[in-house]
Formats: sequence, structure tokens, C-alpha cells
Amino acid sequence: MTGSEESPSFRLAYVPGVTPAKWVRIWNERLPDIPLVLVQASAAEAPELLRAGEADAGLVRLPVDRDVLSAIPLYTETSVVVVPKDHLITAVDEVTLADLADEVLFHPRDDVFDWPAPPGEPAFERPATTEDAIELVAAGVGLLVVPQSLARLHHRRDLTYRPVVDAPQSGVALSWPQEATTDLVEDFIGIVRGRTVNSTRGRTPAHADAGQEGKGQRAGQKKPGPAKSAGAKSAGVKSGGAKSAGRTARGRTGGGGAKPAKQRGKPRRRS
Repeated sequence: MTGSEESPSFRLAYVPGVTPAKWVRIWNERLPDIPLVLVQASAAEAPELLRAGEADAGLVRLPVDRDVLSAIPLYTETSVVVVPKDHLITAVDEVTLADLADEVLFHPRDDVFDWPAPPGEPAFERPATTEDAIELVAAGVGLLVVPQSLARLHHRRDLTYRPVVDAPQSGVALSWPQEATTDLVEDFIGIVRGRTVNSTRGRTPAHADAGQEGKGQRAGQKKPGPAKSAGAKSAGVKSGGAKSAGRTARGRTGGGGAKPAKQRGKPRRRS
């Protein structure tokens, strides 16, 4: 490699609320020589980064343009309404959109929900970001419906949230450009899907194949060993048996052997 060549890396975009730490850790364990670079982007920006080639793959919010991007859905989040801790809604475990009909609900410009018609009473303005909307909820001038991960991301001690059972939900997916399904993308797909290093559906490192081959050879070398050992052992048993038999025979007939049995009959008379 010349000094002008850059080391390979894998650029992973991710949107607010998504935590890629587990997958990054596995990547670093399996591919320590290839850095994984995290690129944070808004829900609207992430697909554009992929189209422009500024990221190799991304953890994005659905939907995405399937004509350009491939996507593997990972999970769907629970939707919650963020409220002040002293709000009446905190008295229940969950609510419906009908329960929010008389509430002022903020609809930030980076809202991840594709509302056919935003519920509740319209706010006096549309906040620029979800974070701005959270600040307004804390001020007591309205409520906000978001995916649960965003409620946790912007957690405040004076706010809490409750699930909204019939609200739209946000799905999270692994996405990448269809025309750029590289080996590194395949490696990351395998990690996200929980494949092992030696999975037949993933790329297997060459050293793993070599290790298996060497293991097979070593196992093959051991096979004739027991047969030879058994033969030698068998021969030793026969030889030892013959010696033992000889010693036994001499023990019975030699002077140092067992005493002969007494003869039965009348004793001889003395002359």
C-alpha cells in the first residue's frame, strides 16, 4: 500500500433515538482493522446521505425510497405522549388519540410521523425540532407525541410520558444504496441479523477456513495412532502372558514352588 492510499472504513449513518452501540462493538471485535465511522443525521437527512454516497449504510426511520435504497426493517417503536409530571394524563397507564382531542399538540418540522391529520388542537407555531417542542411541553403550553426512544433521548426530570395505543408508529430499518451492496455492507447486515462469524450466509474470514482445515488434518493424523497403539498393546499382552505362563509353570515344578500334596494311603512299616 502506498502512502497516498486511504485505509478502508465503514461509514454508518444513524438517526436520533437509535443506539448502534451494540452493533458497533461487535463490528470492532470482528473487523478490528476496518474502522466504523458513525455519522449522525436527522431522520430527513439520513436517506440523502445514503443517496449521495456520504455513508455506506444507515439506521434510518421508515419509509425510504425502495427504488433507490434497500432496507431491512429492524423494529417498530411504541408511540408515547410527552406531558408534564403534574398533568392529569399521568393518572392512567395509557391513552388514545381521542383522549388527546382537547389538548394542544405540537407538530415539529422534523416530526417522524406521517400524520394524515395531526391530532388535538393546533399549536400557535410549529417548532423547528423535536427538542424545541420538548422545551415547550416543559413550559406547560402543549403536549407532544413521539417515538419512545425520542422521549428517552430528550428526557427531563419535570416531564414523563404515556403510551398512545392507536397513534402511528415509527419503524427503524438498516438501509443502504441498492447499487452499493459491498462486502462491508454484507458484513454489517450479518451483524445486525445476529449471524455468527462462520455463518454460511455471511462472509467467512480466510483464517477461519484455514483453522478448520488444520483442525481436520490434525484429527486425521490421530486416526492411525490408536490402531498402532492398540496393536503394540496387544503384542505386549501376549508376550507378557507367555512370560507369566512360564513363570507359573516353573513355580509349580521348581524347588521354590508350592509344596506337593500329601499322598494318601497306609504308612510304610519300619524294618
